[in-house]
Amino acid sequence: MEMIQRPRRLRRNPVIRSMVRETRVSPDSLIYPLFVCEGKGIRHEIPSLPGQYHYSVDTLQKAAEETLQAGVHAIMLFGLPGEKDEKGSGAYAENGVIQRAVRELKKNFPELFVITDVCLCEYTSHGHCGMLRGCEVDNDATLPLLAKTALSHVQAGADMVAPSDMMDGRVAAIRRTLDQNGYTDIPILSYAVKYASSFYGPFREAAGSAPAFGDRKSYQMDFHNRREALREAALDVEEGADILMVKPAMSYLDIVRECRDAFSLPIAAYSVSGEYAMIKAAAARGWIDEEKIVCEAAAGVFRAGASILETYYAKELAQFMKEGRIG
Repeated sequence: MEMIQRPRRLRRNPVIRSMVRETRVSPDSLIYPLFVCEGKGIRHEIPSLPGQYHYSVDTLQKAAEETLQAGVHAIMLFGLPGEKDEKGSGAYAENGVIQRAVRELKKNFPELFVITDVCLCEYTSHGHCGMLRGCEVDNDATLPLLAKTALSHVQAGADMVAPSDMMDGRVAAIRRTLDQNGYTDIPILSYAVKYASSFYGPFREAAGSAPAFGDRKSYQMDFHNRREALREAALDVEEGADILMVKPAMSYLDIVRECRDAFSLPIAAYSVSGEYAMIKAAAARGWIDEEKIVCEAAAGVFRAGASILETYYAKELAQFMKEGRIG
C-alpha cells in the first residue's frame, strides 16, 4: 500500500515528538494559590484539599520559600480573617491578614510575584461577595469597597490584584482607584469569566466563604452560556483588565479557546478546588495515575489557549516540567 502522508513519522521517538510539540509549557506560566489565616504557628491541612494548608503569616513565609524552590514564582493569596461583619471590613483593613501577609512576603522574598484575590466573600458575615440590600447583592454599593480592598493590597506591596467577585463594573472601579493613587503600573488579572460552578465546594470550606443563604447565581455566570462569556470578557477589556481569567478550567476549555481567539490579552485559567480534590481522591484509591492525569489535564488547559494556569498542583507541575515529563 502506497501512502505519502504518514503522521506517525513524527511520533517515532521522544526527540522528534518533543521537536514538533505544539503546546509548550513552563513553570513561569504557573500560579500557586495559598490560604493565609490569623494566628501564629499555624499550618493546618485542609481536609477537602489534601496537601494544601491554612497558614498563618509567619508559617506562610516557609511556604513561599518552598514555592520558589519548586520553580514557581507567582502566588495568589486568599485570606481568612479572624472576624467577619456585614461590610467585609477585614478585606480592606490596613492591618488585615492579607495586608500583613503581603508586607512580610515582599520584605522576605522581593522576587516573589504576589497576586491577591479581591473579593468580599471571605470577610462578610453572610458569605456573599458584596453588600446586601435585603437578600440581594447590591452591585453598585459593592464597587467602592472592592476598589478600596484592591488599593489596600497594592499599598501593602501586591504586584497584581485579581477581582473575583463578578460585580458589573468592578474592573473599571479598581483601575480608576489605582490610577488616581499613582499605581498606574499595577496590572489587573480579572476573573472575567467565572461560572456559578459546583466545582468550588472544597474552596468554600478552605476559605470559609460559603454563603449563609441562597447562592451566587445572580452574579456568577450560568454554566450553560458561551456567548455571555465573551461579553463579560469584552467588558473587562474595555474597563482596563490586563489578563482575563476563565474559571473553572476543566469543564470550560471551550471558553478558554473562545477567549483566546477573541482577545489579544493573556488568558489565564484556574484549575479549581473541585478538580484538584477529585484527582486526589481517585489517586488515593489507586484508580488513576496521579502524575499522568495532572500533566494531561494541565496540557489540555494550555492547548486550549491559556498562557497562565492557576493550580494547586503548581509545585508538582513545575517539577514535572523540569524533568521533561510535561513539555
